[in-house]
Amino acid sequence: MSGIKLSICIPTYNREAYLRNSLTYCENEYKFDFPFEIVICDNASTDGTQQVVEEFIGRGLPIRYYKRETNAGAGANVTSALRLGKGEYLIYLADDDILIADAVAETIRYLDYNREVTCAHAPWFLYDEVAKTDIAKFYNVDEDRKFPHGAFGDVFQYICERHIFPEIAIYRSSTLRSAWIPREFCFYPFAFLAHFLDQGAVTFLQRPFYRSIANSAIARDRPQEGTNDVMTSWDRYRGGLEYFLYTAVKRGALILTPETRLKYDEMCRIFTLNRMAVAFRFWAVRKNFIKAYELYTRIMWGGMLDHPEIRPFRERLPLMVSIQTLVSEVNSAIGIDTLLLAGFTEVAALENLMRELGLSEKVKVTKELTDSPLESTAVFVSIASDRDYFVAVGYLPNLVFHEHDLARNIIM
Repeated sequence: MSGIKLSICIPTYNREAYLRNSLTYCENEYKFDFPFEIVICDNASTDGTQQVVEEFIGRGLPIRYYKRETNAGAGANVTSALRLGKGEYLIYLADDDILIADAVAETIRYLDYNREVTCAHAPWFLYDEVAKTDIAKFYNVDEDRKFPHGAFGDVFQYICERHIFPEIAIYRSSTLRSAWIPREFCFYPFAFLAHFLDQGAVTFLQRPFYRSIANSAIARDRPQEGTNDVMTSWDRYRGGLEYFLYTAVKRGALILTPETRLKYDEMCRIFTLNRMAVAFRFWAVRKNFIKAYELYTRIMWGGMLDHPEIRPFRERLPLMVSIQTLVSEVNSAIGIDTLLLAGFTEVAALENLMRELGLSEKVKVTKELTDSPLESTAVFVSIASDRDYFVAVGYLPNLVFHEHDLARNIIM
């Protein structure tokens, strides 16, 4: 053995400011009473990442640094960071997040005393780095819970009932070697959980040891891969659950009958619909109401007719989708640089709403007939009969809209 107890594995790419911030936390707060290392895998950064790392190495941080010649993609870089760790235990750390050092140490002690446990999961905090406060836990664990080797049915029930995402964990290196296998269509934490449970016990601990920075002191509104997953990956979530169940059946931990298949299919369906509802909220908050409505139809078909994630948006959804549909059509049409609002009284308010919903600044909004060429002007009429007038004058017939054209397919 290397003598290293814990490897903190950080993949990074062109994020020198975030990495500097993360390593500053490492330097100031990670005071462990056991040997640890920081493994940094650089995906061919072209900024000052290497200089930042060399600076912290010079100050005594136990860093091993690897830099690729060409970018291999995020998945390969995460895998590389974990594979290159020498520690008895391994933990993934995003280059813009932080660990809670005393809780990490407590978890390591737990694993030392519970040798049959392959990995220790815990909820994580969403953290406001500016205010230096925890905003919320990503999920809740009421008490420490250890599931024995092969307890697939109990674990599946547990993660579905509590809506648990087993993304943050400290892994036993000897188990991780054969558990960490890249997965694309099946959400990897559920697939990996199946592999860990296939080799030993798994634990869900009450105390968080990880902070995911939601509001960064470095830059506001930075892109986060986890957010993208929430907004698009509901089928991958279901795929991960089905992967887990398949493994359980093939290992003989679950007996598959028509009744049990229906039971587990229903649990997967409900879990997926809940994730789609969260995605709906994310799209609505980002003011992409067209995508939100697509999800709305699927959630309604699934039977969740009054989901709390949807309730705050339901009343305004038809209007937002209608106006955004108009905006999308006008933005998409080549050569359209003017939008004529015919017969509307609150033109300024309507224009403001359309701008808010993405109308291009290159498109001029007017309520008066102008000298703009007819073929470069879209028209939105408030009275249906006016549509025939504008078409007869020579405006492009498929770019003269009435509310009915925009709203007829929005069925609440």
